[in-house]
Amino acid sequence: MKGFFKDFKEFALKGNIIDMAVGVIIGGAFGKIVTALVEKIISPLIGLLLGNVNLADKGVVLKAAEGEAEALVLQWGAFVQAIIDFLIIALSIFLVLRVIMKAKKKAEELRKKDEEEEKEEEPAETELDILKEIRDSLVKKEECEEEPAPEEEPAPEE
Repeated sequence: MKGFFKDFKEFALKGNIIDMAVGVIIGGAFGKIVTALVEKIISPLIGLLLGNVNLADKGVVLKAAEGEAEALVLQWGAFVQAIIDFLIIALSIFLVLRVIMKAKKKAEELRKKDEEEEKEEEPAETELDILKEIRDSLVKKEECEEEPAPEEEPAPEE
């Protein structure tokens, strides 16, 4: 489990463009489902824990309503819901990418194993092959020596 959180932290802080592109695509696909989950299930449960409070309505009034002007409210409850949405989407993307990365790693290991097996299958030069090469070169050398050399005239004796 410790490795899971370490991987998630690296994913969340990495900022890789491909990871982000996949995140946008998957996040868009899951966005409505996650938003409904947060708004309709998670937020009411949090509100229940806080004492029957609607989290989306939580905020701080910065300036009260005056005349026709509406009140200026810092809606931190809606912000908390957006953060929960993001975390659920990021976790979903992470889980998908983690499976993909493990599959890629496994495929790479299998490819390396196949390459190593191919190298082992290639016939290595054995002692017998080397001895045959030596024998063949000695036979050639003997054949060259057996060819009659031009006869030299003996040197005159004194």
